[in-house]
Amino acid sequence: MGDSDLVKNIDDLKEILGIVTEKVPGLLRGLRDVLYSKDAAANMADAVATFYTKLVEAGIAKEQAMDMTRGYMINLRDIFGGKDGFNVNIGGSDDRRRDD
Repeated sequence: MGDSDLVKNIDDLKEILGIVTEKVPGLLRGLRDVLYSKDAAANMADAVATFYTKLVEAGIAKEQAMDMTRGYMINLRDIFGGKDGFNVNIGGSDDRRRDD
């Protein structure tokens, strides 16, 4: 690989990273807004209530149905922001504890 190829590859990489830096934060904010909107909350509440009701109707004890429903209700912040998950700190302060 000659010097001109290396410079072209570096310039291409800079361009790609610039686009990623420009576009990705907005895409993630949009995803967050969809996942945590009032409509999304209402839909999740309906789904969770239906799940619990169907378990009880199927003969599952209420306490066990509640435990199963808690397991069903996954909080996306636990997936994306938990210690073992990804962190999608979008536009917020960086108040996470560092483990390094």
